[in-house]
This record gives sequence, C-alpha cells and structure tokens, in this order.
Amino acid sequence: QVQLVESGGGLVQAGDSLRLSCAASGRTDNLLSMGWFRQTPGKEREFVARIRWITWSGSAPFYADSVKGRFTVSRDNDKNTGYLHMNALKPEDTAVYYCVGATRSGNYAYTELYDYWGQGTQVTVSS
Repeated sequence: QVQLVESGGGLVQAGDSLRLSCAASGRTDNLLSMGWFRQTPGKEREFVARIRWITWSGSAPFYADSVKGRFTVSRDNDKNTGYLHMNALKPEDTAVYYCVGATRSGNYAYTELYDYWGQGTQVTVSS
C-alpha cells in the first residue's frame, strides 16, 4: 500500500503561483508514476500532469493541454515527495487537486490507471 498526502492548496489571485506537494509513504518502491488530477463540483476528474516515479528511466513529464506551459510536475525521490508547480493561475484552475500513484503503465490520463489517491487539496483562484 502507498499513502499519498497533498498539501499547499489555498486561495490566490489570477496570475499568482502556487506549489502543491504530495508526500508518499508506504511501499513507494512499487510506484511507476505519480500524477495530478483535479475536479470541480458536478464535473468528472480531469487529468493535469504526471511524472515517472522511478529514477533510472528519466522523469518523462506529461501535461494536459490546459496547463501546458504554466504547470510543472517534479519529484524528489529522496524525500518521497512529488510537486506540482502552478504558474500564471487562472480562475478556471479552481478545483480540488488530487495526487495519484500508479503501479503499472498505461494511458496516464485515465483515472482507472491509478491505484492510489490522496484526499485532495483545494485551490481557489480569484479573478
């Protein structure tokens, strides 16, 4: 089992930056990738970004078109922590952000791939 705990959400203004953290614990050696999804009320969870967790294969970051060029996903394996750096935030980025972990490869934009989910952290961007 792997436990994921997000932190770093909050209320910011449009154009501001924010960094989310995801602390992983447990059998992190089983993880192949770590990702981020977000969800707003009444909508399905939306893929945001993912990064390979295992270090020897490179990071291979992958982003949704809606955040490409503004968000950066990274990891610090020594700290067992992943990060989502969010720049130039827009009101439409307002959502609950979830950290996710996958133990197998596949289509990283699908929620079904991910075995582990954090509890979520709220990000609110005011205009």
